[in-house]
Amino acid sequence: MNRQMLVLFVATVILAFVHPAEAQQPTKVPRIGFLSAVSPSTISDRVEAFQQGLGEFGYVEGKNIVIEWRYAEGKADRLPGLAAELVRLKVDLIVTSGAPGTRSAKEATHTIPIVMAQDNDPVGNGFVASLARPGRNITGLATLAPELSGKGLELLKEIVPKLSRVAVLGTSTRPGNAQSLRETELAAGAFGVRLQYLDVLGPKDIETAF
Repeated sequence: MNRQMLVLFVATVILAFVHPAEAQQPTKVPRIGFLSAVSPSTISDRVEAFQQGLGEFGYVEGKNIVIEWRYAEGKADRLPGLAAELVRLKVDLIVTSGAPGTRSAKEATHTIPIVMAQDNDPVGNGFVASLARPGRNITGLATLAPELSGKGLELLKEIVPKLSRVAVLGTSTRPGNAQSLRETELAAGAFGVRLQYLDVLGPKDIETAF
């Protein structure tokens, strides 16, 4: 469902922002900019699903659509430059695969449509005015991950009725982390579960946390 919704957003934006006169010209091919903070191998399954979804709407890369792939390879400081590069290429829209990419794209352009593939808190991150009326030049999908954090603990409690202590691994610098933790703490209070929060800021912190 998420893939279908995302591709529907993209297809709608393409139709809305490619001028009808241009669309009639055989040489006019819509150009999508794809911006990701990670490496291609990290999200290869999502990219494949994205391409498959486009194909279901009749868009085939290299045939009637061009996709400019830009990956920061885990180096967040590269994102602003990559976003600016997509703007210089005059892409018809930019698809982002996470909050860092969305922020860079937002700062790079106020006119090119931006479609978020996923974002845990687009309102809190300042990307959209509201989920019902995004406004500006940004739309897309919200994962609602923070709101579901408490539900995850509830399910865990159902599976392990005697559950009393839970370790929570998170990254305090990531958008939505604080909200996720608050939701988990509320659920923990209701179920009488004690939480131990472990901040994982980088790969080296994972072993320490465990």
